[in-house]
Amino acid sequence: MNRKGFPESYDIKSLIQFMGDVKSGKPEVKAPVYSHLAYDVIQGEEKQICQPDILIIEGINVLQIKKETPLLVSDFFDFSIYIDAEEEHIRHWYVERFKLLRNTAFQNTDSFFHQRFANIDEEETVRTANQIWQDINAKNLHENILPTKGRARLILKKEADHSIGQIQLRKL
Repeated sequence: MNRKGFPESYDIKSLIQFMGDVKSGKPEVKAPVYSHLAYDVIQGEEKQICQPDILIIEGINVLQIKKETPLLVSDFFDFSIYIDAEEEHIRHWYVERFKLLRNTAFQNTDSFFHQRFANIDEEETVRTANQIWQDINAKNLHENILPTKGRARLILKKEADHSIGQIQLRKL
């Protein structure tokens, strides 16, 4: 749990294989399905991708440089976007989302987080969310996410209200 979202928690080799298959024009490529409820890939469930005109790959680690593979996920991108914001805004959004999830998804008994967080009060929810932010998310942001910003073709900077306050387009 403490390394979820860090680069090693992703199957980069499979993602690169998937991207290569799509880019090479394979008629049908299968992708695993991720469940936010289970907080993991659903074993045996796949989505079929059939020669898309546009394929959007979203993730916090897709612009990273990995030494274990000769190819990078981003080698297959025609265009990349990095969505940026002040760290304090990101932390605040995380805490607010955690509070919302405590009252919604965490109440589902099938939720990965049900046992841990479904019955904590508001004060404990805020304290827990801030602790998770400090111990896990902020560390991942600084070590793995922020260093990839310069690799993006377009950087959109969000304001506290989620509006776009700045746009930077890198010319190649």
